[in-house]
Amino acid sequence: MGTVASITLIAAVRRDGDVGEAVAACIERLRDDERVFSTYRDDSDVSRLRDGLLALDEADPRVAEVAARCRELRARSGGRFDADWRGWFDPTGYVKGWSVDAAATAFDGVLAAGAIEAVGVNVGGDMRLRTAAGSDHVWRVGVAHPTRAGTLLATVEVVDAAVATSGTAERGAHLIDPRTGAALTGPVSATVVASDLATADAWATIAAVAGIDDLDVVGSAPVASGIVWQHGRTRRFAGGVEVSAFHDALAG
Repeated sequence: MGTVASITLIAAVRRDGDVGEAVAACIERLRDDERVFSTYRDDSDVSRLRDGLLALDEADPRVAEVAARCRELRARSGGRFDADWRGWFDPTGYVKGWSVDAAATAFDGVLAAGAIEAVGVNVGGDMRLRTAAGSDHVWRVGVAHPTRAGTLLATVEVVDAAVATSGTAERGAHLIDPRTGAALTGPVSATVVASDLATADAWATIAAVAGIDDLDVVGSAPVASGIVWQHGRTRRFAGGVEVSAFHDALAG
């Protein structure tokens, strides 16, 4: 997937056995999804589809599932998300979160058994965070300011949710508006909290592409909350409702 993955476990004491097996299963699922979906590997199903070496009905069934979800997102976002805008299928912006959600289910058993209190799966800064029933553990996530290194734009506290950020701070002008084919200019950052990472990841991308003055589309999004920063301005929303709009005090 062209990025780094990590797993954080919270437990009262060191535990092995079933926990270790859960970690291994989580990593194996991420690696297998990468084998199928990676745009960095010439032998992945997605790359072979792009190159005309494979038909969709010949690909791994997961590809058709993800393609259907991406078509739904294109319609729901008014084209702000489009996995086919280049003329071939590229599920970047959705499939990473989808893969992490699936991989994180490897911890269902150890969470239910109380072997661990909480687990977080982080891939490229996007996180699926889980906490066992009865635990008082709370995940506190810092949202980095896109132009002020070492400064937080906001913090988010969640128990069982997903947090994803899309923007230009880490990778520069890599975000493309699929409606025009143009890269986003100027710094922008969008962070979304949702019940699953596939949703959070996709809608963070949509919000970043939409920009701070075009967030009406987020009103119908199946997300819990979010924050969008662009050109020194910040907007926050929760449950489709804008909850505050204010000038960023750190902006010059």
